Amino acid sequence: MAAATVTTLALVGVALPAAASAASAPPDAVPRSVSDPSLSPTPYQGWNTYYGLGGDFSTTEVLDVADFLVSSGLAASGYDIVWLDGGWQADTPRGDDGLLQGDPERFPEGMKALADAIHERGLRAGIYTDAGPYIPGSCGLGSYGHYQTDADTFAAWGYDAVKVDFLCGITADLDPQTVYTEFAEALRNNSSGRPIIFNLCNPVTSPDWGDYPEEQQSTHSWSYAPGIAESWRTYTDSGFVGMMKYSDMLRNYDANARHPEAAGPGHWNDPDYVGPELGMTDEEFRTQMTLWSVAAAPLVIASDPRTLSATSLATLMDPEMLAINQDSLGRQAVRVGEAGDTETWLKPLADGSVAVALLNRSDAPAQISVETDALGLKGSRFTVADAWTDAVTESKRTVRAAVAAHGTSLLRISPARGLPGVPRITVDAPTVTAVDGATIDPSGAVLVAGGSTLTTEVTVHNDGLTPVVLPTITLAAPEGWVATPTGRKPHLVAPGHSADAAFTIAVPADAPVGTSAANASVAFRPLVLHSATTTVSSPPLTVTIAPAPPSGTEIALSHHQWVSGTSGWMEPTIDQSVGGGNPITVAGTTYGTGIGVASPSDIRYYLGGRCTTLTGVAGIDDVVGTVGPDGGTATFEVSGDGAPLWQSGTVARGSANAFEVDLSGVDELVLHVGDAGDGGYNDRANWADPLITCE
Repeated sequence: MAAATVTTLALVGVALPAAASAASAPPDAVPRSVSDPSLSPTPYQGWNTYYGLGGDFSTTEVLDVADFLVSSGLAASGYDIVWLDGGWQADTPRGDDGLLQGDPERFPEGMKALADAIHERGLRAGIYTDAGPYIPGSCGLGSYGHYQTDADTFAAWGYDAVKVDFLCGITADLDPQTVYTEFAEALRNNSSGRPIIFNLCNPVTSPDWGDYPEEQQSTHSWSYAPGIAESWRTYTDSGFVGMMKYSDMLRNYDANARHPEAAGPGHWNDPDYVGPELGMTDEEFRTQMTLWSVAAAPLVIASDPRTLSATSLATLMDPEMLAINQDSLGRQAVRVGEAGDTETWLKPLADGSVAVALLNRSDAPAQISVETDALGLKGSRFTVADAWTDAVTESKRTVRAAVAAHGTSLLRISPARGLPGVPRITVDAPTVTAVDGATIDPSGAVLVAGGSTLTTEVTVHNDGLTPVVLPTITLAAPEGWVATPTGRKPHLVAPGHSADAAFTIAVPADAPVGTSAANASVAFRPLVLHSATTTVSSPPLTVTIAPAPPSGTEIALSHHQWVSGTSGWMEPTIDQSVGGGNPITVAGTTYGTGIGVASPSDIRYYLGGRCTTLTGVAGIDDVVGTVGPDGGTATFEVSGDGAPLWQSGTVARGSANAFEVDLSGVDELVLHVGDAGDGGYNDRANWADPLITCE
């Protein structure tokens, strides 16, 4: 998406980026008679069985979750569709009468009885099928050749929504636009006359699935789906059963953002489900909910709700976030400015205000700001309501937030009126400028040994209309750590200005290995009538205490504790190929030790300058040959303290690439795997037999 320019849109009373002013109606070529906007005037909400329960669920489990949706308040917050994904069908999906049938052991009273029981709880029921023919091994059931029969069956059973997959559709080489249009017509013409939400779920995406023509991919659905469906998937799945990762969530959001003009009341771009506690941190999950909210995306919970923490439930049910998602104008957010580690996303709202998401994709806290002119807002001062903290402040023309790593600030901004409000004060995350007196890059990750002393700086910004007098700036460190102010304290932060405060942090020698956080805060009494003392906190400064460096000659690096490890899909595996439990095998040779990953990947170790040599073999695991001919290329790089020490170039299957790297003086070692520019499909990469020599 190109950087946006500003134009005027009288409909909402504010000037909007040009990309936001595109009509939300689908292209004229799309048949309009099949879709019914009244079925989902705002994005629907619910829960789906796939990620949390897999394919082996029962009536008892489904109704237990349904009861929890009611008792927890999720249903009252709009999550009212209980959606069965694949797995509800019998081993033989069709009976002798040609009708679909549920598994008789897991659903002994039948699928209609289950829908009735869901309705008795005041909820709606959803079900699943595939647009292709039933092909065992490719899908669990298929409706091709039975569209009208199956639509009539789902309606007669009382289901309110149908998800239609394309697993067997792609196996049978069908044209998705043709078959999905036929299925949509069958749903709208069901013999019961029952209104049924149609979720068009084509997950086929190149290169993730291999090489497919554009018209068969999820990324093409926007061109025809708005006229036939209430929602359509815009990319492949954002995870696996039981797993959803931050990087995959962002990938799906970016794909979903390509065609905001396709979305609007009654028809929605669908970037896949929301996944609390499936691999994302609380901060990362708030980012997903923020992005799905401004994207006007359906909110379907992937996790088992019964297992969620109070924090996750509160995030799912936050009323301000939901109000932005459910806004009646139905606009999808567009990016303001360029793409990058920090971004601004703008969603106009029906009351004339705008919702703004300030996204920090990076691994470090960041200050993100935007001028109100760039948001199309006219005026001299603005009310800024924070959806997540509920704080309401006033800004002159700059809207700024200090955003945690992988975090997002969600703000509702509107012109201010009346007496001045509490000024918008933000506190940047503390930055470390030196460790034990040695200057470091303050934008980088902080990796130290126990016993270190950190020199830090805290910056406070005043974007309001009134000054902050005698602010109290403090730094809260973990228990046992000592934070000490140094230098002069600021006595005034004038409007439009900033002030700094300095501290040292003494890290105890016995600090536990892993990440710890320190937060700064400022307390002040606003010069506003009847205002009490206000406290504003920063995002956390994350400090990683490194494990002890390895020691000895020719140690298996894969058996040493890493600082962090990532894999493009699944998780890095020790002494096994990623994703399947197979031994590490490269070019016909099996290795007893190693690390299996999928691209992209970074494995990070602390050496403390004590190691001299790393040897090993880099290559694609031979198991890719059992998956298929596509994909299976990667690049390998060994770097020390940010500088490349060895690079493989593009590595294809069947190639063993030996390396020997000088590590003299290196503190931080990173083993990086890239996708060689063709995506991560089938990139099962191995660091085989990595041996390290240290003191």
